[in-house]
Amino acid sequence: MRIAMLAPISWPLPPTGYGPWELVAHNLTEQLVRMGHDVTLFAAGGSKTSATLVESCPHSLSTWPTEERDRPRGFDATTGLLEGPPDGRALEQLHIATCMERAAEGAFDLVHSHLHIHALVFSRLIPCPLVSTLHGAAWVRAVHPVLRAYRDRPFVSLSNAERTLLPELNYVATVHNGIHLDDFPFEAEKDDYLLFAGRLAPEKGPVEAIDVAERAGRRLLLAGLIEPQHQEYFDTRIKPRLDGHRIEFLGLLSQQELAPIYRKAAGVLFLISWCEPFGLVAVEAQASGTPLIATRYGALPEIIVHGETGFVVDSQDDAVEAVKRLDEIRPVRCRENAVSRFSDEAMARGYQSVYAALPEQR
Repeated sequence: MRIAMLAPISWPLPPTGYGPWELVAHNLTEQLVRMGHDVTLFAAGGSKTSATLVESCPHSLSTWPTEERDRPRGFDATTGLLEGPPDGRALEQLHIATCMERAAEGAFDLVHSHLHIHALVFSRLIPCPLVSTLHGAAWVRAVHPVLRAYRDRPFVSLSNAERTLLPELNYVATVHNGIHLDDFPFEAEKDDYLLFAGRLAPEKGPVEAIDVAERAGRRLLLAGLIEPQHQEYFDTRIKPRLDGHRIEFLGLLSQQELAPIYRKAAGVLFLISWCEPFGLVAVEAQASGTPLIATRYGALPEIIVHGETGFVVDSQDDAVEAVKRLDEIRPVRCRENAVSRFSDEAMARGYQSVYAALPEQR
């Protein structure tokens, strides 16, 4: 099939640090090429792929040259123009248009969008189907009018739990995100520390992870992105509790840097408080042979086999008790769960089935 893969432009593909949507788009693209499909990847400059690459903008939004990104906004008398930093929304529109113009010419059998809602509004203007992977977009109530206006278009959910955010959409399949298993080698022998990995945002539960680790008498490592809107949360709720030994913040790590920390962790604390549509951390940890202790929100009960690859808990007290039971989990069972259900190959097979059914949907 001739497939247009429309990736986000926040990070280049594959991302070296944060960038979960970009990582999924990259893993899927590489597997589809291996399966013999003709894939054209629309992505930001600096991306690397075995597919045909179309760089619709010279840099990703997060790696744009600092001198341009930090340029003050104001009138320049020498040019007569309002100068300022790059406009991310304008660049994204150009990115989408570059793909849609090719699609309008009949270049593809389908377009697969990983772009929130922004490509969806073009879906009735091109001669081939456009399928959208939501990546949690329906969590934002403000975009519901757009999603409802195009609810007949084909959507793929990352989990069955994601569908509860907006049940009336035309969900054609649930396809779990897949990882490249070789990036997360298996380790059976564990240290005694716990790990939190992910955005340091209130709904992700880093403070709760600290609470549980302290109550359980375990060392905790935290790794992840601090978004600007959550800097105050980090400074007031997390930073005062860091001592560099029992509770330690490692910063934002690449997959390569995070993999050995996953491998040796006794367990990963995933104490979220929102309907997270998937959770790559939960899969990456299990691939490393490391169990999860996770709250009963979003996709986590679908990802974790309770009592076999981790524990799904309903309270902080439950989480503290689960820490005491981590030795009951067989690391090899965690790996088996990741291999059988969450590989990039399994994800690509799932999407291949979606693509084959799209003409019927249209």
